[in-house]
Amino acid sequence: MSGTGRPGRSGRPTLAVVGATGAVGTVMLQILSQRADIWGEIRLVASPRSAGRKLAVRGEEVEVVALTEEAFEGVDVALFDVPDEVAERWAPLAAARGAVVVDNSGAFRMDPDVPLVVPEVNPHAVRMRPRGIVANPNCTTLSMIVALGALHAEFGLRELVVSSYQAVSGAGHAGVRTLREQLSLVAGTELGTGPGDLRRAVGDSTGPFPEPVALNVVPWAGSLREDGWSSEEMEVRGESRKILGLPALPVAVTCVRVPVVTAHSLTVHARFEGEVTVDRAREILATAPGVVLFDNPAAGEFPTPADVVGTDPTWVGRVRRALDDPTALELFVCGDNLRKGAALNSAQIAELVAAGS
Repeated sequence: MSGTGRPGRSGRPTLAVVGATGAVGTVMLQILSQRADIWGEIRLVASPRSAGRKLAVRGEEVEVVALTEEAFEGVDVALFDVPDEVAERWAPLAAARGAVVVDNSGAFRMDPDVPLVVPEVNPHAVRMRPRGIVANPNCTTLSMIVALGALHAEFGLRELVVSSYQAVSGAGHAGVRTLREQLSLVAGTELGTGPGDLRRAVGDSTGPFPEPVALNVVPWAGSLREDGWSSEEMEVRGESRKILGLPALPVAVTCVRVPVVTAHSLTVHARFEGEVTVDRAREILATAPGVVLFDNPAAGEFPTPADVVGTDPTWVGRVRRALDDPTALELFVCGDNLRKGAALNSAQIAELVAAGS
């Protein structure tokens, strides 16, 4: 087990944010400025091409330093918001320097020696980190798992079937840029009358997506895995099992990309050990930390990305009992994939580490 951090000269731990200039890193700096100020120095780290830039943190301008081993000297907790290959190389080096790494990439999530933590669901898991690394779940998993964790604690989850409706910011700055470019290309264009017209309108401007995402839905996220599953779908399956401590949980996932800038949504079909009631489920969700119940269809009230973007909780609506199964619930959940889906959960884990959990 790695240490919980050495108090710096200020008496408070030193935090490094690696990937500070990226999409998630930018949100992380906002969150650090909004949360309780438990940190001493906050060191901003990025690729050499970003070194020297100055970014605002807690009302101060902080200069970005290049990613090197020396950048972790004296660091107690290092938040990594970088691609998998960068995390694979640098997270162990940071841990070897004595930092506890909280990694937001997919590099270590399924490593049995790396806890996968959601503070509202399994905060105890952060204590055992033999590699000095704690993993942050995928943003799609995080958009639903806080609500599911609360229901599982009461009812005992037995089976999970989900479909995601994922925002383009899940693919980083390139995803957002691609959607905006495509929307400008199709503006005023006559579409929807024949196959291929949208593809012709956007041309080669598909960016990180296999098909046009503007005015479209794309039933794919990630890379190809065995038997036609995508990497994103397999991540949601494996991560849900690990976080909930249910290694044999049946999970079926279909991931879909939609023309939304930020905030992922999911439909959830969850089966439990015994009969469930909507009233009790609503009571649980209404009082669960990190969850907002927004569920009054008669009044047109249910969560959408437009409601949720820029907020921290998991929002839940359309709570129903399955028509043909008294042990199952149907839900619609929505969460900001850059806040709780990435930066906020990482910041919460770092706070647990700093507190000695």
